[in-house]
Amino acid sequence: MADILIVDDDELLCGAIEKKITRLGHTGASVHTLRDAYEKSLAGNYDIIFLDVRMPDGNGLEILPRLKAVSSSPEIIIITGAGDPDGAELAIKSGAWCYLEKPTIIRDLILPLTRALQYRSEKNKTAAVRLKRNNLIGSSPQIVKCLDHVVKVANNDANVLITGETGTGKEVFARTIHENSNRAKKNFVVVDCASLPEKLVETTLFGHEKGAFTDASKPNKGLIKQADGGTLFLDEIGELPFDMQKAFLRVLEEKSFRPVGAIHEISSDFRLIAATNRDLHAMAEQGSFRRDLLFRIESCAINIPPLRERLGDIRDLTDYCIKALCERYGQARKNYSDEFVEALMNYDWPGNVRELFRVLDHVFTEAFHSPKLFALHLPERIRILHARMNVRGEASGTPQLQPCSPGAFPVWREARDSFEKKYVQDLIVHVAGNIQAASRASGLSRTRLYQLLEKHSISHSH
Repeated sequence: MADILIVDDDELLCGAIEKKITRLGHTGASVHTLRDAYEKSLAGNYDIIFLDVRMPDGNGLEILPRLKAVSSSPEIIIITGAGDPDGAELAIKSGAWCYLEKPTIIRDLILPLTRALQYRSEKNKTAAVRLKRNNLIGSSPQIVKCLDHVVKVANNDANVLITGETGTGKEVFARTIHENSNRAKKNFVVVDCASLPEKLVETTLFGHEKGAFTDASKPNKGLIKQADGGTLFLDEIGELPFDMQKAFLRVLEEKSFRPVGAIHEISSDFRLIAATNRDLHAMAEQGSFRRDLLFRIESCAINIPPLRERLGDIRDLTDYCIKALCERYGQARKNYSDEFVEALMNYDWPGNVRELFRVLDHVFTEAFHSPKLFALHLPERIRILHARMNVRGEASGTPQLQPCSPGAFPVWREARDSFEKKYVQDLIVHVAGNIQAASRASGLSRTRLYQLLEKHSISHSH
């Protein structure tokens, strides 16, 4: 039996759906405003929510992420009287189970309902599998969804592509997959494709025989062979030179290769996990990444959301990091004020989890002898943003649903881009144009910084 919530301003339709699902043995309830829907979902434990788009107090798609974020993380079936392709795309990206136009007969809803419940049942069984999480911290719906993928891919040998911005923890996810696989007792070999010297890529990956070149005084096994029986992790695979992409594709297909200077091929039974912060599909369209290699490496895909989209994990991450720092320096556990966490929640975290940990490391130094952490201990850029948001009355807290007023509020992408540009401009001024210093201060990689500078047409010369 499932608990189902119907959110629609058509009371007759709500009654008809409730009647139908009750006959199927489920429990139904209905509300007629988005505000009531949010309050009801917080108080209840719903498995499925039928959600209308056009409601008296706003657009149902705008509340969808909040509904998905409640503790029961319900599957959401969008029902609308006027289908819209853009709305359908937004719904799916926001985590909806499906997007349907209102049927002429109620029984047309039963098939998607049945499929959603079957999926939920299987998901709950999978979630029961004990997962070694290592340093993978977070309990937000977004991270739980990623963990579901980890459980599914851990015990097979399918290639995995992990995508996400710099600092989101792609390597942590890759290690978690390895540690939960049947290859856990073998090597986890990391290859940072962005730092491979162009002239040494081949010998680094494939190895070489003694005498293969002037300085080859002894044979070298190569990273691919070192991963034999274990996992090969290609970090930032988008940076792999184009010529090497073809050679690696063959290795991936045959699991054999010839070291530099060797006569015979050798084999390596490895499981591939690749990661990137770039859009490989766009690179394939531009001809800078091989399409056939892309198809091979993304047998399974996991996208790690940026920290700004899972702010609910900030407290867990903060607790984890502070505990680790206290243990490292032999100090008693430090507490922190509510304003301290509020300031962290108000920040956009362009450098994601890596930036958060660097900030907390800075905080620990600033408050080394203090038993409690306050907002005053945070870097100036975070305190300034927090102060500005408090002046505007926008400090974070319990989410409140406000009636929509079309055109009166900027869309998220515009607001984010505006903040991103201002942040990078202030950062460049702060470090006097020094990219290396900017990378250290922000937690962003130099590659990501150059991308942001180009995106917003910002000069770093000073």
